[in-house]
Amino acid sequence: MTAQPDSPRSRRERPAKPALTREGIVAAALGVLRAEGLRKVTMRRLAQELDTGPASLYVYVRNTDELHAAVLDELLGTVAPAPAEGTWRERLEQVLTSYTAMLFAHPELARSALTARPSGPHYLDLVETLLALLDEGGVPSAQAAWGVDLLLQHATATAAEHSGPEADRPDDRDALARALHDAREQTHPHIAALAGPLLSGPADTRLSWGFRVLISGIGQTAVPAGDDAPGAGPAEPAQGDTP
Repeated sequence: MTAQPDSPRSRRERPAKPALTREGIVAAALGVLRAEGLRKVTMRRLAQELDTGPASLYVYVRNTDELHAAVLDELLGTVAPAPAEGTWRERLEQVLTSYTAMLFAHPELARSALTARPSGPHYLDLVETLLALLDEGGVPSAQAAWGVDLLLQHATATAAEHSGPEADRPDDRDALARALHDAREQTHPHIAALAGPLLSGPADTRLSWGFRVLISGIGQTAVPAGDDAPGAGPAEPAQGDTP
């Protein structure tokens, strides 16, 4: 007896696709990021993942840049909250270190974060936490407002610099070390004297030092007065600082 070919399945018998939502799109983007990397997080790739057309996604996300910013915001939800113990400076540094570690865990996203502009709830939570800790330390509000940007820039740039397979190639590192150590005292006296210190210290120690320098400077440096300055006024020493 000849086997009969399978009858084509009616489209009406297929289970209905879940309705598209911005949250679902971002969740799918996170899955693609973890499995295939940020370069694959495109509208076309997500359309395949969600069994729809790319045009349908633009109703919820304007472009790839906004999509990457939304993915970054979602991952900001994994940044550890401020611990209960420790000084305000120590807790501030721990939050910033957790943020940097999140970017280290997603190397491609670290570089994208230099230009991404997240505006979701997790980004707002992070900024609120940083401002609250600076306020606890007595940092004037205008300096805190501008200082948060500096702190996040330092963390993001550090993660981007050290992320990715090409970020810390031994050949490049050795070439830089040779160039510094071979600098002639007659032409580059300061480099010749500080060739060792210029490259010294593990990355986490330098990151921590950078945070402490910035936190101290933010507390001591007044925002310039002007029409667009955020409530600029005379600087007052932050709590725990000497004038």
